[in-house]
Amino acid sequence: MTPFKLTDEFLAEIELLMDSQKDLEIKSLLEDLHYADIAEIVNEFKEEKGTYLIKLLDSDKTSDILIELDEDVREAILNNLSSKEIAEELEELDTDDAADIVGELPREIVEEVISEIEDREHAKDIVDLLRYDENSAGGLMAKELVKVNENWNVLTCVKEMRAQAENVTRVHSIYVVDDEEMLIGRLSLKDLLTTSTKAPIKDVYIPKVDRVNVNEKPEEVAKIMSKY
Repeated sequence: MTPFKLTDEFLAEIELLMDSQKDLEIKSLLEDLHYADIAEIVNEFKEEKGTYLIKLLDSDKTSDILIELDEDVREAILNNLSSKEIAEELEELDTDDAADIVGELPREIVEEVISEIEDREHAKDIVDLLRYDENSAGGLMAKELVKVNENWNVLTCVKEMRAQAENVTRVHSIYVVDDEEMLIGRLSLKDLLTTSTKAPIKDVYIPKVDRVNVNEKPEEVAKIMSKY
């Protein structure tokens, strides 16, 4: 696949289509582009036309575009969106990215935006993250994860993992917790696939987990990640 290269000609074509309100043609032109490429395009336009593109495209794509935008461009566009429109964008994002956007909003509309999020569990997770200092591990983390109970067998574990994974964008690890929801280890997918479906997870999981405290500074988190 050839990397996208933004040209003056392409920008002029998009602008002409916007001026002519040819929305279907714009959508067709942008359909196969990566969200980072579309963010590059939006960064080149003034506030009004950048907002036009964001409102034109579907939230499942524009939410990622917003995260990639230059901060001042994103701020200007968010100022042109209603609380409901912002909430729709947040619904599509992982909690860490959603919390970053909420943190940039004027204080007077934050509560209104949160109240417009239909998924109340997602809204609660975003609010939880906002309580942490942005310059800490808690301020950087996402609440989405896949976790299994040590007392489940492998078959139950796989079924639960499938259900949970639907709401997780990136699955890097499978975490194991006890009945008190305390982290006690992690799962190797290889071990999971090669073990009897009747075997209990407590006989399969790896008890060692590298972890950090939510109040840890990002620099220290980076050192630990780099080492392990």
